[in-house]
Amino acid sequence: MKIKPDKIEKQAEEALRKVFETVSFIKLKSIKPSVFNTYDTVNFLLTIESAGEKKKIAVEVKTNGEPRYARMAIQQLSRIREDNQSTYGIFLAPYISPQSAGLCAKSSIGTIDLSGNCRISFDRIYIEKEGKPNKFAEKRDIRSLYSPKASRVLRVLLVNHPKSWKMQELADEARVSLGQVANVKKLLADREWISETGAGILLSRAADLLTEWSENYSFEKNTVYEYYSLKQPADIEKDLASFCDNNNIEYALTGFSGANRTAPSVRHQRVMAYVSEISDNLENALQLKKVASGANVSLLLPYDDGVYYGSSQNNIRLVSPVQLYLDLKNYKGRGEEAADTILKQVIGKTW
Repeated sequence: MKIKPDKIEKQAEEALRKVFETVSFIKLKSIKPSVFNTYDTVNFLLTIESAGEKKKIAVEVKTNGEPRYARMAIQQLSRIREDNQSTYGIFLAPYISPQSAGLCAKSSIGTIDLSGNCRISFDRIYIEKEGKPNKFAEKRDIRSLYSPKASRVLRVLLVNHPKSWKMQELADEARVSLGQVANVKKLLADREWISETGAGILLSRAADLLTEWSENYSFEKNTVYEYYSLKQPADIEKDLASFCDNNNIEYALTGFSGANRTAPSVRHQRVMAYVSEISDNLENALQLKKVASGANVSLLLPYDDGVYYGSSQNNIRLVSPVQLYLDLKNYKGRGEEAADTILKQVIGKTW
């Protein structure tokens, strides 16, 4: 739910009162809009009193708490502090990410967000609340970072990291519109995960992107067909590859099937693969029996063809290590362990 700019100041004032009026040793004397000088305007100027001493607090409110906006607030509040050394600065937003909070802390700027987190530290006063989730997280749609079309752009950036990309080149490679690339670029720039070089866009914090994506991803986004087979996993995978190659069906092993071939230390007894066409002919050819429980074969009908980007083939086609990591990270039964092995032994070595 995105908070509207015309509503945020009212909620911001309520949040400020909640923080300062509920602390027994602090008295909130006044809260009002303030203009410090011609160049630096903040949304609120608070006057508080503690132990008989008064303190001025300048509060800058923004509708976004990502690092790019945090830096803007830090610069503004720091300029005010230069002219008014006794004034403490606070950055307030709907949700302030841990990275943004860290930037503010390094600059001795306080933070308060409308999700319930805060960190205020000056003189003998220290107030901290952390770990509250983002109450204003928007639903994923065409403009969100992890929607199907946007994810195509992310795969290109991650699979080819640390390559730099021109906008049109990136759009062509990801098979999306230039507008979609622009949307993704903005979202990554807000997080400060990309930089611009003479060669184009460069993903500068690939690990952060992959981590956040994995937290917002599940292989169950795909349509999952569960089966049981008496065959050994290697034989099932070989038969699947043969059937798909002979019938011009796109496929790629993922999950533990992919991990076993990408990092051989990962053992498996469950077959998992993307298949773009699942039919009775395929099920019969592989001698698969549909089951509600006890499955040892999972065939995934992709939620988007982008899952195949960066796949490779050595007798049998495998998804990219990036896609493999995403599919394994939140998978039960040692999936996280297998994902971390892929990250360390394969992905990390190319980054």
